[in-house]
Amino acid sequence: FLPPRPTPPPRAGAPVGSAEMAATGTSALKSYLDCVEATLTAACCLRNFPSQTVERHNKPEVEMRQSRELLLNSVTICRTENERVLIEPSVNAVRISIAIKQADELESILCHKFTRFLMQRAEQFVVMRRKPVENYDISFLITHTHLEKMWKHKLVHFVRTFLDEADKEINSMKLAVNARSRIVAAEFLTRFAA
Repeated sequence: FLPPRPTPPPRAGAPVGSAEMAATGTSALKSYLDCVEATLTAACCLRNFPSQTVERHNKPEVEMRQSRELLLNSVTICRTENERVLIEPSVNAVRISIAIKQADELESILCHKFTRFLMQRAEQFVVMRRKPVENYDISFLITHTHLEKMWKHKLVHFVRTFLDEADKEINSMKLAVNARSRIVAAEFLTRFAA
């Protein structure tokens, strides 16, 4: 068994190889997801807090916005201009809004269809909202009752996994659409060749 041969360092001005670019992209995604996870874990320190204006009501303050002193500073974490997460904490709820990367028209259509499909089934996801915050694609709402019934680290991991998998899912749908369109175009053009 021979140890792997060390690779020489790149020359100054030499183009970066695809392996280095992929590693950089992966580490950028990992640091983005780590930042979202750490911020969300800190924001999920929630407690039961009834409404100060209406008796026997316990609504998420981040949604109602009736008392400014119960709202904490919102945090926006951006990976790119089009890919960002908005975390809006309050005393008894946290709203997480996600803007999924949309590089072109096809990705925009696929993202809209994908998020619409998920939001129509929001009650099965428990923490998903039916309507996203403006300028975002999908939103989640974690309240103190969710944290009483579920593990906090599992909810945070769910949001992190969703962020990671949504982009992969849209990319795979885009590849499938492109492959189908290539086959259709080839079949269509063979009719003219005959």
